[in-house]
Amino acid sequence: MLTNREKEVLYYLCKGYNNVEIGKILNISKHTAKAHVSSILKKINAKNRIDAAYLSGKYSYIEDND
Repeated sequence: MLTNREKEVLYYLCKGYNNVEIGKILNISKHTAKAHVSSILKKINAKNRIDAAYLSGKYSYIEDND
């Protein structure tokens, strides 16, 4: 359902990072990070970033390897 890159973005979104921070970590622009976040929200039917983080935990969209 989610691409590998979207899973990476979702991981950092769940950690509370904003688009600029996600972009720096993943070496992508803040605009690309924003596009990935928008795509994630649509794919998992989330209302916002907080809802996406909640749904990610509930449905295990990503694995937290920390």
